Amino acid sequence: MLEWLSQFSPVTQALIGTLFTWGVTALGASLVFFFKTINKKVLNAMLGFAAGVMIAASFWSLLAPGIEMAEELGQTAWLTAAIGFLGGGAFLFSVDKLLPHLHIGQDTSQAEGVKTSWQRSVLLVLAITLHNIPEGLAVGVAFGAVAYGLPSASLAGAVALAIGIGLQNFPEGAAVSIPLRREGFSRKKAFLYGQASGIVEPIAGVIGAVAIIGMRPLLPYALAFAAGAMIYVVVEELIPEAQQGEEHIRTDIATIGCMIGFAVMMILDVALG
Repeated sequence: MLEWLSQFSPVTQALIGTLFTWGVTALGASLVFFFKTINKKVLNAMLGFAAGVMIAASFWSLLAPGIEMAEELGQTAWLTAAIGFLGGGAFLFSVDKLLPHLHIGQDTSQAEGVKTSWQRSVLLVLAITLHNIPEGLAVGVAFGAVAYGLPSASLAGAVALAIGIGLQNFPEGAAVSIPLRREGFSRKKAFLYGQASGIVEPIAGVIGAVAIIGMRPLLPYALAFAAGAMIYVVVEELIPEAQQGEEHIRTDIATIGCMIGFAVMMILDVALG
């Protein structure tokens, strides 16, 4: 697989990697054709798993390589990492405050972002799409970094990141489409909206790869930026949603899912990267 991918440009590699993550999202969303509802314990475990993968990917695939690159480029590594990381969080904070969106299970009056008259279905999809921006960006930057041939930026590492993001996209796709079905959407419409939430990943991936090529000094910042954006999503959205439910089930299930997700992503990155 690595040999096959190596024949393409970094931008094309980023596109292939993020098309894979989008495809896995669609595969997860297709579960809506078989299930109308999803057990709250299962949903919490899915969200916890996704959070664990994103936390592990933020360090093993983004922050750690970014710090190594900063040192190789003669930068002050801790400062570069801090600036990029906080910048990524600030970016997602701004988007979260500006982009109209609504989380599943909430009333339309609880929509966040700029006030709008958009339909409920559009607001629901935008909320999920917001999650996927940093994921696509992270994969794109990881593949773009390979172009520079730095020891800390390997094609295997970028592939490991894409696989990890893809794995957590499967339960995430189901966690989007099935609740939409419960909201009254038809199976077909719930599936279309569920997979559509992942379309932003190939777009963000290509933008990330293109933006970073030709700007080598910005590489460490870009990797830390993607990590900060992902951690923001985890803390702001995934963990709170995974903690919703009855007191006796909500914490344990989500925590176990998070631990498993972290371990899976860590193994992938260490084994392949």
